[in-house]
Amino acid sequence: MTTVLEHFPEEFKPREIQKEILQGIEQKIKSGYKTIILSAPTGVGKSLIAATLARYYGSSFIVTASKQLQDQYSKDLKFLMPVKGKSNFACLRLMEQESIALSDTKSAIQRNLTCEKGLCEETTMKDGKKIRDVCRFKPKLGEPEAVTGDLCHYYSQKYRALTSPHSIWNYASYFQLMKFNRKSYSEYVTKPIAIFDEAHKIEDQIIQFIGVDIYNIYLNECGINPNAYDLTEIGMIVQLLDDLARSYSDQLRKLQESRSFALNPDYVLLAKLESRYEKVANAHAEMYSNKNNFVVNDPFKDERGNFRSVSIKPLDISKYVKTFFDIEHQIFMSATIDKDSFCENAGLEPSKVGFVDTPRSPFPPDKRRINFLNTRKLSYSSSKDDELAVIKKIDDILSQHDSERGLILTSSEKRCADIKNNLSEKNRRRIRICHSRNENGMTQDEVLQEHSRDENGVLLSSSLWEGVDLKDDLSRFQIIAKVPYPNLSEKRTKIKMQKFPLWYKSQTLTKLLQGFGRSIRNEEDWAVTYVLDSAASDLLLLSKSMIPKSYHDVLGFPRYQP
Repeated sequence: MTTVLEHFPEEFKPREIQKEILQGIEQKIKSGYKTIILSAPTGVGKSLIAATLARYYGSSFIVTASKQLQDQYSKDLKFLMPVKGKSNFACLRLMEQESIALSDTKSAIQRNLTCEKGLCEETTMKDGKKIRDVCRFKPKLGEPEAVTGDLCHYYSQKYRALTSPHSIWNYASYFQLMKFNRKSYSEYVTKPIAIFDEAHKIEDQIIQFIGVDIYNIYLNECGINPNAYDLTEIGMIVQLLDDLARSYSDQLRKLQESRSFALNPDYVLLAKLESRYEKVANAHAEMYSNKNNFVVNDPFKDERGNFRSVSIKPLDISKYVKTFFDIEHQIFMSATIDKDSFCENAGLEPSKVGFVDTPRSPFPPDKRRINFLNTRKLSYSSSKDDELAVIKKIDDILSQHDSERGLILTSSEKRCADIKNNLSEKNRRRIRICHSRNENGMTQDEVLQEHSRDENGVLLSSSLWEGVDLKDDLSRFQIIAKVPYPNLSEKRTKIKMQKFPLWYKSQTLTKLLQGFGRSIRNEEDWAVTYVLDSAASDLLLLSKSMIPKSYHDVLGFPRYQP
């Protein structure tokens, strides 16, 4: 029988740390564990760990949260077939309708004529009967691609992945497959192993997939008055979702039966209505049978008190973990993951879960130094003096690093504004506030591009704790202004921390540890981190057992001896 290590991709040479990790996983496999958690820091090459395990089992799913990481996998490991969402592909049917050459997909995507806007199937009338009309560009699963003719690029890549031994998915596409298409694709989804990268994001990914935001535009489109519903009560939310689904269904029927649509079909409008209907109908079905597991956050209203949106999220995700992750062998990988809290939250029995905790980081501790300055202890009730003392320290650090790029992380957009407004004029000019949405209309990527061209620019954010790669001189210093505790003003947070005792601390630690790694991305990289909120020292000391061992050297804990 071959060892796991023998299946390491031939074009790469395994490093010692990768050998140790794979040997540790193999021991867990031989001990009978079918679910294994791997805690491995940035830089160990988790994608090659995943590829080795995939090859060992013969066929696999690999799932990750970020498009960037998905691209990295499929670029480095050619045997992995990627599956990307519909927004990445031009809709050939819409291109044909708009008289765009089918080869000019770039122009179509620029005009937003993507597969999200197109219809793969629609209901039409023929000889007085309703029939489902399938788009002529949609290929058939399991059949060879036509030598000539154009086929939908989205379904072509999806079907290539399904029929291949190994594929790489994002969580949303994988959840869609396992929840809605498992029976129809049963021949192709029975794999011996699924490997879930960025596993610390699984709860957020499930919330995005199962939860729903109801926006004012939905109510306007359906002629529904929000004041007719108590939007703080789950039973009324379920009723509202049912009313929205009925309205969108009626609008779809009337549109398709209209003479104007028969003469000049508006497929973009039709696709939008179908998408809206599916969203609210699926949410209604999910919540109707399980009302007690959903939390309604307080509705968001504008300054005039007009309804803008309401967010509904699942509380206990274990039901979905059992459904979506129903594969014989499962590997959950992350740089910041604690076994006990992960098992508690996912509904896994800890005694049945193997755990491999990488004992060290491949990055030398002197290149990722963390200075705990303990300037003041910050909280929601901090005094103005405490806040200004922290900002004064930020200003001093910026002056010390006046010729370098850096990053400042804090807990809210309001704190970002307060920090910038109270810095010295010289340092204020260096600051770029960076959120997913910014006041000047720039996207996060656009702000990051500007930052890369500024010799001593500093990013200030409450959202860049993870998912951003500030390698080399994009950031030579970073400042943690405040510990990123989950938002206690959100109802779900308060209820969740009561029902799942480890969850609140685990969420905070994960975000903080992810933040520590934003500016050190490879073995030659280096940056210094300053932690100003003294609450961080208390949190880390009291939570030592939950912190991956690869962080112990820079946190001042006694060095772990394997």
